[in-house]
Amino acid sequence: MNAAAHAPSKHAPSKSASVEPAPVRPARAWRPRRVLVTPAALEHAHGRAMLARAEHLGLPVERLAANRLTGLRGADPRRAYAEAKATLALVVAPPTKLRLQPIPPSADWRFDLAEGCPAHCQYCYLAGSLSGPPVTRAYANLDAILDNLAGYLGQGAITSAQAARAREGTTFEASCYTDPLGIEHLTGSLSAAIRHFGAWEAPVQLRFTTKFSAVAPLLELAHNRRTRIRFSVNARAAARYEGGTASLDERLSAMGAMARAGYPVGLTIAPILPVPGWQEGYAGLIRDAAAALAGVPDLDLTAELITHRFTPGSKQVLQGWYPGSDLPLDEAARTRKLTKFGSVKYVFPKDLMQAMRESLTAALARDLPAARVLYWT
Repeated sequence: MNAAAHAPSKHAPSKSASVEPAPVRPARAWRPRRVLVTPAALEHAHGRAMLARAEHLGLPVERLAANRLTGLRGADPRRAYAEAKATLALVVAPPTKLRLQPIPPSADWRFDLAEGCPAHCQYCYLAGSLSGPPVTRAYANLDAILDNLAGYLGQGAITSAQAARAREGTTFEASCYTDPLGIEHLTGSLSAAIRHFGAWEAPVQLRFTTKFSAVAPLLELAHNRRTRIRFSVNARAAARYEGGTASLDERLSAMGAMARAGYPVGLTIAPILPVPGWQEGYAGLIRDAAAALAGVPDLDLTAELITHRFTPGSKQVLQGWYPGSDLPLDEAARTRKLTKFGSVKYVFPKDLMQAMRESLTAALARDLPAARVLYWT
């Protein structure tokens, strides 16, 4: 590992006097219609702090008598989905959350600040990953979650072991099961994690992806360039699949602001879809990203390129959640593959995959050469 690349800076955000930061529009903050609080969550200072945030916002709070969340399913699946998507639960992460799992090809390890997301993306991959109604659960035992990370330092197989990415140090992915920025105004967990990594005198990096833009509270944190925020973006023609998120322009503006505050940043172009005019659509996206980052000093930029895929289980859940969606989920137009665990997934045919890969990587090389492409999948 290249520890020098992760040495702490003498100050937190690095700003340039010659470049005017891009404006960051106010976030469309999620306001859950129901906040459930378990007794165990209130045993932790962070749980009590999250409760105080909810009460300050005037949100309806229900203090539960027990630590289990019950009565969430209901007889009508559509209504159960809608109610779950409007519910925030303050809970304690179970012990299994402290046994970290590798998360290739993104990072060495996955850890969770929360589980669930307030957005309404019609292709949501959590549909095949989470069980039960999609309630957003925020974890109150934050200190234990963050303190647990030190035991995994230098132990991963992605950035810890690969020469091409060794300068990133041991990487910890915080957005596998949530969008931490989308709920930050309710939890404060992301800011705490950024400060934790900023003060961690080791070759490490916190990573998270977001479809939101409310970065103002993060700009002045002492991140010491140990947090990479990646913005999940797509061609404009795919915007109809991303309900409840910040607009593309808001996300790109926020990316520019974070880069100018000294953060390493990234583009997560996902899920790549053959929308009408996709070649120009993705080329235009990359040009817009380049414009948002123009003039950023010491830019540290990555790109992750992820094509759309689905499983039989996720298709069934998504069609239940979004019955009117025209998201392409026709198995006959896909290639059937088996995962390393033996489950079935459907990806685009080889020729289309190759064409999309060549088109996007060429656009990045031409219009955003600073981007270091980490992987295509």
